[in-house]
Amino acid sequence: MRHLVAILLVLLAGCASTPKLPPTPDLYSDASFKPPSAPVSTAELFTLSPEMRDYLHSAAFQSYLRNRGKEYGLLEALYNGSKSGLKLDYDATYTRNAAETYRDRAGNCMSLVIMTAAFAKELGMTVRYQSVLLDESWSRGGGLYLLSGHVNLLLGYRAPDQLYGSDPERALVVDFLPDPRADKRYTQQLEEDEILMMYQNNRAAEALVEGKVDDAYWWARAATASNPRTALAYNTLGVVYERHGDLTMAERAYRAALMREPQSVIALRNIEPVLMALGKTEEAKTIAQRVAKIEPVAPFQYFNKGIAAYQQGEFGEARDLFAREVKRAPYYDEFHFWLAASLIQLGELKQAREQLALAADTSTKKDTRNIYNAKLAHLRQLGMR
Repeated sequence: MRHLVAILLVLLAGCASTPKLPPTPDLYSDASFKPPSAPVSTAELFTLSPEMRDYLHSAAFQSYLRNRGKEYGLLEALYNGSKSGLKLDYDATYTRNAAETYRDRAGNCMSLVIMTAAFAKELGMTVRYQSVLLDESWSRGGGLYLLSGHVNLLLGYRAPDQLYGSDPERALVVDFLPDPRADKRYTQQLEEDEILMMYQNNRAAEALVEGKVDDAYWWARAATASNPRTALAYNTLGVVYERHGDLTMAERAYRAALMREPQSVIALRNIEPVLMALGKTEEAKTIAQRVAKIEPVAPFQYFNKGIAAYQQGEFGEARDLFAREVKRAPYYDEFHFWLAASLIQLGELKQAREQLALAADTSTKKDTRNIYNAKLAHLRQLGMR
């Protein structure tokens, strides 16, 4: 089955020259979808729960603020990992609002940014958001390829000087990326409406992964309304329509994305088979040729070939193909896992243990990390025999 491409988390959606286009009414087909299973709203995105307010006014929290100042005190209170801290865990299962992140003591980078910003706002701090430009990071789920981006925030931010630019000493950068790429930051400032749109887009993509197409539609629709000038949510809306079986509406949504970001390889990859299915063969072929020039090796290309080789019992070939994907994307856990599986089949247990350990280290989901660690413990026992 062909994998569609949804954009998950925080991929930048165009540049400063992107035209500011309004939402297009003919992109929506509300009557084709059931009402959402839960309210689609960002009204309480930054709202502190009663438990959060209790913690903020607690003696321990106030002690951090007195001893470390507002910015560093807040981070100590939330993330220092001591008995009096929250001991938050990185978990990308789904994107939570501030109260949910606090309740679960877990979240992805977006969730942790939202919760930190909620506390900071309550304390009267100035908060700014940034998109962090990193190498592409892909994952998959529910028949989708998911391209992840990353955000962080600045506390105590001061407006940059017109002559000398921004001063890093003027703001505390708070980053939750759980791998070394966080040190290679190229950033772009985001407005809060962009954070709202990214949150909604995440919820749409996550609903798609779970097979909840109706919920995904309403979240993607809301995302296009929150920030109609960006391509990101229109691509997700197109994926929703395609999953719903409405190729004409999918084409419209993908074209809306390309109108805002003409060089989007993701939207181009998505629209090509839709055009082919609608009988627009020549345009589809032209787009396919264009994509091949921009990105000769598609995401997961070696991985898919590796899976086919593994299923045919060609474990040496599978190992080599998975190793190529690991080289391209060293921070994606599934590549390490399947490389480990191939190595086990080849009897190379030491190398397999190393790859399973890397799979556990790079996984962004707690339940998946637990599975990898259990398999790793079993392999270690085998190595002791």
